[in-house]
Amino acid sequence: MEFTAHQIANYVNGTIEGDQSIAANHPAKIEEAKHGSICFLANNKYLEHIYSSDASIVLIDKKIRLSKPVKPTLIWVNDAYSAFGKLLSYYQKETQLVDASTYYVSPSAKIGKAVVISPNCYIGDEVQIGDHCILYPNVSVYHNCVIGNHCIIHSGTVIGSDGFGFAPQPDGTYKKIPQIGNVVIGNNVELGANVCIDRATMGSTKIGNGVKLDNLIQVAHNVIIEDNTVIAAQSGIAGSTIIKENCMIGGQVGIVGHIEIAAGSKIQAQSGISRSIKKPNQAWNDSPAFAYRDALKSQVIYRNLPELQKRIELLEATIKQLKS
Repeated sequence: MEFTAHQIANYVNGTIEGDQSIAANHPAKIEEAKHGSICFLANNKYLEHIYSSDASIVLIDKKIRLSKPVKPTLIWVNDAYSAFGKLLSYYQKETQLVDASTYYVSPSAKIGKAVVISPNCYIGDEVQIGDHCILYPNVSVYHNCVIGNHCIIHSGTVIGSDGFGFAPQPDGTYKKIPQIGNVVIGNNVELGANVCIDRATMGSTKIGNGVKLDNLIQVAHNVIIEDNTVIAAQSGIAGSTIIKENCMIGGQVGIVGHIEIAAGSKIQAQSGISRSIKKPNQAWNDSPAFAYRDALKSQVIYRNLPELQKRIELLEATIKQLKS
């Protein structure tokens, strides 16, 4: 697929410097670009590469200052990184290859416009999917679940599997509690590969607008993740927990059930959250987690324990000697 500088400039609202008829057919990093490549320059750290680059077209930030002429055609934009991302999204959609014969969509499902459903996907009864979504191969969306507009769901993700609800019985066995709720996902959400979002026991498990979940994340039944929260890989959230808006959660974080995480919380990787976080916009670390700065101070003390032990023993010996 080929695009001219003129077409690209119109799409990203940029200003051309150079040959507006030159074409590019694949994106590349500026340090690896060849003839026919389009790349971007948004950081002065990579400025040296543009002077030797064989790229056909470069999207370039208006704040960049060039000291000598360059070979590529330039398209000047306010934010080259965002403009390149917009272009990549269009390129990805246009080059998507889908074999409609290998997925299943229930006749009762409601699918919006310009939705890409890849091979081996399963869309259950009464599912609703909004406009301009992409479902990569092997995505399963169970019955009655709702997905908003402009969502991206990567391979192997399961939306709406049963919540982990079992009642212990007197004889030591467990009786399954029916999970009759659903999952409701907002707009502009991206779910990584092999994410599992359980349906609610009753009501809805909710994923807010703009939420981004990395690979291998478990979201249990009746969890609510509010708008623009991001969570890195291998994290797990137990049932009925509420994560407020604009939180940033690192990889392998474990969060217990039935608590609330305040808005803007920043939880460092491998932390364990065992109680509610009530104060917003704070950083947290360790397991069980406590305030980030206190955790760092504690880590310094922990590393120095052998030396501190020697000093304590020396002080004790000195005190003993003084007493005698």
